[in-house]
Amino acid sequence: MTDRAAIRAEAARLRALFEAEGARPVETAVLQPAEVLLDLYGEDIRARAYITSDALRGEQMLRPDFTVPVVQMHMEHGAEPACYTYSGEVFRRQEDDPDRANEYMQVGVELFDRTAPEAADARVFALIYNALQPLGLRAATGDIGILMAAVDALRTTERRKRALARHIWRPRRFRALMERYSGRAKTPESRAALLAKPDPMAGAGPMIGLRSEAEILSRIKALKEDAATDPISENEVALIDAILGVRETSDNALEQLRDIAVDMPAIQPAVDRLAWRLEALEARGIEIENLDFEASYGRTNMEYYDGFVFGFYAENRPDLPPVATGGRYDALTRQLGQGREIPAVGGVVRPGLVVDLGGLS
Repeated sequence: MTDRAAIRAEAARLRALFEAEGARPVETAVLQPAEVLLDLYGEDIRARAYITSDALRGEQMLRPDFTVPVVQMHMEHGAEPACYTYSGEVFRRQEDDPDRANEYMQVGVELFDRTAPEAADARVFALIYNALQPLGLRAATGDIGILMAAVDALRTTERRKRALARHIWRPRRFRALMERYSGRAKTPESRAALLAKPDPMAGAGPMIGLRSEAEILSRIKALKEDAATDPISENEVALIDAILGVRETSDNALEQLRDIAVDMPAIQPAVDRLAWRLEALEARGIEIENLDFEASYGRTNMEYYDGFVFGFYAENRPDLPPVATGGRYDALTRQLGQGREIPAVGGVVRPGLVVDLGGLS
């Protein structure tokens, strides 16, 4: 078992590095209001969080991460621009894998700056890259914003685009929707039979579920409208597949995405932002020709990120989770800002994994 004192010493060392680069230290409560996190992530988060309650404060959650409370703190009290750092324990329930930690330390940095988002991306990435450089980790990067722009550009209904955007972080569901909306997947016979009924509620029996009859009829109406909608074209499906297939060094990935943008001009602004970010990374000494880029990176475990995403991995220890992760989360500040918003990017390091890999001292 890793020595807790060693982990805390490593956390202090990492936090001191971030403070030396201008980040202001902040603290957050270990118990967080569950309502905010449930609003953000839905009931699914109950399976991943420790929840308790009391008569005065209602449902509370052991802190599953730092980003949400730091964003709330900044949106209520922070000046702009601002950069924060923090360290402490986070808690995640584990029901399937006994080898995964349910409590571990995080050290992080969060940057709020509306003047130059790509430069802010590069600053946060470089802070963590430089802090971890002695470990020789592999850095992986991506950009969720490019796929989001491609989905928004599809020539289909707003309802379909909203569904695809909602499931960008669930690759299997996203693929199933693309197959259905493009006409590649047949409508299940049970659904087809239901939609063909003049009165779908006839003979339905007593109402025993949570949905009202009005809600059920509204859903059936939406399904009928969707069934009558023209399929997404094969060309657009191929372009989405081409974007998802980009996996190269960053300089080569940029050229591939520029080629795709010729046929899908709507992604050009997002591709331009990638180019500006790579210039900013180069200015901070990052060799982009050796920096991996994967357009689908971050789609399975970075749900509140909506732009640049990154992670650091020990290639000789495939059994370990990422040593550090991060990315851009502009939409989160809109959700928590009560009418205000500010572009934001951040990242976290797990000092326990740093210690496991030999430490940075």
